[in-house]
Amino acid sequence: VQLQAFGGGLVEPGESLRLSCAASGFALDYYSIGWFRQAPGKEREFVSIISWNGGTTYYRDSVKGRFTISRDNAKNTVYMQMNDLKPDDTAVYYCAVAPIFTTTEESFTSWGRGTQVTVSS
Repeated sequence: VQLQAFGGGLVEPGESLRLSCAASGFALDYYSIGWFRQAPGKEREFVSIISWNGGTTYYRDSVKGRFTISRDNAKNTVYMQMNDLKPDDTAVYYCAVAPIFTTTEESFTSWGRGTQVTVSS
């Protein structure tokens, strides 16, 4: 049971990336899925979450209007479209599952390997 985040890369400020979170060994259908990130020297922080059916989403203030989380349960995958990227978005991005809709990191499990996003000119 593992999640894998991918799609990161090196981009310039103002550019876009789409991250994907794929599951192996279990179905994501009944879980909320969250994205978190950890910048060098900083603690991991919540970024966004989507409910099990995609009907509800929530974002940290600094990414509202720029990031969009979505899911395709048929493909067992969750996405996060990141537009207008800023240097402060530079971090390793992780996805994880939670049985409830929450931003509390302790409620999330099945952390997978993250993907590096670097925003630099």
